Formats: sequence, structure tokens, C-alpha cells
Amino acid sequence: MERSGDTLVAPRKDTGQAAKVATDFRSGRQVPTAIFAPADIRPAAEALRDIARDLGNFRVAACANIASRSPMTDAEGEVLASAVFGWPSTKEQWWQKPLLALSSPLPFACRYENEPFWANAHGIHTRAPNPLLDQIDLSLFEGEVNAKAVIVVPVHMSFGQIAAISFSPINDKRDDLSREFDLYSDQLEYHARRFVNGYTRVSSQRPWIPKNCRLSKREVECLRWAAVGKTDAEIAMILSRSCATVRFHIHNAAIKLEAVNRSQTVFKATQLGYLGNVAAVMVPHLPHETQTSAAAK
Repeated sequence: MERSGDTLVAPRKDTGQAAKVATDFRSGRQVPTAIFAPADIRPAAEALRDIARDLGNFRVAACANIASRSPMTDAEGEVLASAVFGWPSTKEQWWQKPLLALSSPLPFACRYENEPFWANAHGIHTRAPNPLLDQIDLSLFEGEVNAKAVIVVPVHMSFGQIAAISFSPINDKRDDLSREFDLYSDQLEYHARRFVNGYTRVSSQRPWIPKNCRLSKREVECLRWAAVGKTDAEIAMILSRSCATVRFHIHNAAIKLEAVNRSQTVFKATQLGYLGNVAAVMVPHLPHETQTSAAAK
């Protein structure tokens, strides 16, 4: 593996020759891990496999949606984990464990971190501190992850979908990947994101979301408070509006989002990114008496 400027050169093993494929990090063109059609899935997966092996003798585990039980497959329906990435034995068929996303520390960590990290039984190591990861139970790490240490690339995509691509040493007892993380995490992240975003684009059905939906500032404001559990009366008090006005704005948002009830309205608005981090909603600008009443609720 060679890198010159913004170009990564990786050997291709599927031609039987020592041919090289250039990867342009700036334009994204001629990227072996890019996917533009279902037929590209298998070659892209093979390229990702080869890059991971060349960089650190890693084996790939890829999940396009940690909330879904469906494994990633090629255009012919073959499971990539076994057909390409080399997870052969029954014991290691992690993609057949429906509760994995709820029990494994890696998918759990991907819900709270959107940058690459590496992990072992002693901790989850990120580029910048993330206190939300400190309380994750790692006592059964090796058994749940099938490795002593692993590098993980979370990919947070449109409509709230989260993918996770991990890289674990093949037949290796390494439990410290700090050096490999420093050296290769940028390249692994680039190819992992290209691969899983392309895969999702060509193989997944998008959630049922109306086109060209534009919510007003007041509609978004009401939905943000609804998302943190406030009732119409409480929102009316916080915004100094009547309950009828609050209901009017939420109803208008529901019509625009083609939602059937209040919960689905909040859900669809969240999927489209209108609500952002609702936990960050603050009320320091409100009158003191309003703040007191809102806090009491």
C-alpha cells in the first residue's frame, strides 16, 4: 500500500496481475470501494477486504444498518460476511444474531459516536473524549466482538440510519491497536464510508418521506418541545402562545410530513434533521416565571 499526496494506491488481487488502482481522495473518482450499481457491490467489497488486509492484516465486518436484521449481500444475494470478508464458521456468524445490536458494545458505541474509534476490553478509544462511552460494559468484549481489539468506523446517514464497519486482526492476539489506529484510521474511514454509503444508495428503499417538505420556524419550534415530552399546554406556556396556536402549528407540520399522528410527525421531522439535537433545547431566554413553570413541568 502506497500513498502519495491525496492518492492511495492499492494492489488488486482479482486480476491475477500486479495491477494498481489509484484512489483519489479529493474527487472520489476511480475509487475501488465506490458503488454505483448493484453489480459494483461484490467488487467493492473485495476491494475493501484487500485494502484492510494490506494495511493491517484486518478482517472486515460490515453492517449497513445496525437496526436491521438483514445482512449485507451482493447483487446475487450472497452474504458478504461469509462470501467475501471471510467469516466462515458457525460460531463467528455474527450477522445471524438478531440481538447483537442490542448487546454488543460496538453497535451501542456507534449510537453515541460518529468518528472512528478503536476498542478492546479495557476501553473505547476515540480521537476526542466522549464521556458517553465510558459506561459501556466491556466485560464480555472478546466473546461479543470475536476479537481482542478492533477498529470501528460508525457511519451516520440520512433518515437516522447508522452503519458500523469494523476491522479486526486476522488470526492475531493483538489487543492494542493504537498504532494501527493512528496510521490507518483515515484510510479505513474513507473507504468504509464510500462503501457503505454506495451500498445503501443502490440496495435500500428510502423511508417514506414526502418530497420538498419545508417546515416553518414556528412549526419546528413546537415540534422540538413536543420531542422532549412537552404537552400542548406546556409548549403554549413556554412560547407565550395559545394552545390552539400550538395545535395549529403541529397539525400543519403533520400535513406537510404526511404523518398520521403527533408521534409520527415528530419522528419524520427528526429523520429529516429539522429537530437536531433536541436535548440541546434550552430556555435561558424566557421570562423567569415561564422558566420556573417549564422546569416544574
